[in-house]
Amino acid sequence: MNTQNTNSSDSERIWALIPCAGTGSRAAVAGAKQYHPVAGKPMVLHTLAAFTDVKRLAGVLVVVSEGDHFFDSVHQNVMVRHCGGTTRAQSVTNGLLALRSHGAYDNDWVMVHDAARCLITPHQINALIDACLPDAVGGLLALKLPDTLKSERNGRVLATVDRSDKWLAQTPQMFRLGILLQALKQVGDAATDEASAIEALGLQPLLVEGSAQNFKVTYRQDFALAQAVLRMHDEF
Repeated sequence: MNTQNTNSSDSERIWALIPCAGTGSRAAVAGAKQYHPVAGKPMVLHTLAAFTDVKRLAGVLVVVSEGDHFFDSVHQNVMVRHCGGTTRAQSVTNGLLALRSHGAYDNDWVMVHDAARCLITPHQINALIDACLPDAVGGLLALKLPDTLKSERNGRVLATVDRSDKWLAQTPQMFRLGILLQALKQVGDAATDEASAIEALGLQPLLVEGSAQNFKVTYRQDFALAQAVLRMHDEF
């Protein structure tokens, strides 16, 4: 693919990295959940369609496991690297190294996105880019907590927690390649997402309002909800 976007300066190149090496055991479906069909095609292809529609990206890299041949027979305008690790943090780290070997610079931006968030839209991706480009740290899509939050002890409510400053982290999460690689190497598998690794360096990522529809397909029942939303979008 053409991985050089002539509309962006070298200092503002933006890449997308999609870790796609998980098994998704909680989804209780045959095979890796990212390849399970949703609204007529494998879930990950909905995800990739949103990113390939964002023309200012320099390239999209998908990280899969060794021996994963899904993309051998699927034409997508993306790069595929068989360097998936046993954890998300390892897969993202390996993907960042792959981007660097492909010609990405430490000062380039990288947007990391869950393959199983198949309802992401080009509009949301562009909104995150617009918010992060002028920011010194970078940031992530997130959603203000809509429900009352409880803490628990022994299966009973311990207290009601103030939700006014609570957000649900989503993806994409967008940071400079070099600083994200440094953060992940320092934090390792303890990083639950890219933002938490950046936070461990003492930095404060920007929160950019996302959408409730940008949920991560995790459990079996989530497939039906994702399919309903995708089909609703097709109707409009």
